[in-house]
Amino acid sequence: MSYVIRRPLFADLIFDEQGQIVKTVYIGAVPHYVVPDGDFQRHVEAEHVDRQIVRLMQERILAMRDFITAGVIQMLGREDLFTQASIEHAIKNMDRILEPGNVDVDELRTTLWMLKFRAIVNVHGDVVRLDVPGWEEEEI
Repeated sequence: MSYVIRRPLFADLIFDEQGQIVKTVYIGAVPHYVVPDGDFQRHVEAEHVDRQIVRLMQERILAMRDFITAGVIQMLGREDLFTQASIEHAIKNMDRILEPGNVDVDELRTTLWMLKFRAIVNVHGDVVRLDVPGWEEEEI
């Protein structure tokens, strides 16, 4: 029986509302984000936070789907129906990156770090804001 250890997708990219970085720990084989709450450290399952972030990113990307699809097609230099359908399918199924093994977690985090991506969470692990340069700021 193979055993896949789930990794937190957004480690080192999550901050609390006071701007402190949220650390990552494992409790058993389950990753948790540790959100500082005064002198207390709240442990929130990473999957709970990661799902919120992916959902919010997907919603934002879906709202700009036509623009993004056109940009990717232009970048690839392939204007055909299959390329467009493939890009739209990838956007629609973006939440599949949550499944272990579907994405290179280190590459994803490095790319988001270079883009200055930050997710802001409250003490309960609820995402209150995504800071993504180039996207207008919007409270969630």
